[in-house]
Amino acid sequence: MKRRESLGVDLTPVIDVVFILLIFFIVTSVFKKEELALVLDLPKSSAKESEVSKDDIFIELSPTKLAIKGIEVSFESLEDNLKEVKDKTKPLIVRIDEKVEYKRVVKVLDLLQKYDLNNLALITEKEEPRN
Repeated sequence: MKRRESLGVDLTPVIDVVFILLIFFIVTSVFKKEELALVLDLPKSSAKESEVSKDDIFIELSPTKLAIKGIEVSFESLEDNLKEVKDKTKPLIVRIDEKVEYKRVVKVLDLLQKYDLNNLALITEKEEPRN
């Protein structure tokens, strides 16, 4: 007499797929923090940290490059982007490398003032307390 074995569902492939999806979502969530284009050495400050949301407009300035919303642009393109900002109260997050010449900073600030974009935050790195 032959005995039939009960056929069960093999869960191994399902578990593999679940782990692969879990790893995918963990990896993508870690790398998608902010859309930043330039690697900057920010000046240190002991001021408290401010809240930054993903809807804010990021402007980055290095000694040789300029970026807005994570895309490298020229000063002319920056001006075109700033013309397009509808909500004048929308926060502008400005990240400036500590080695940038002052005249480049003034040029960016002049453009912001020209289009009445006054709600800005200058981002710094938190200064480590000395012991």
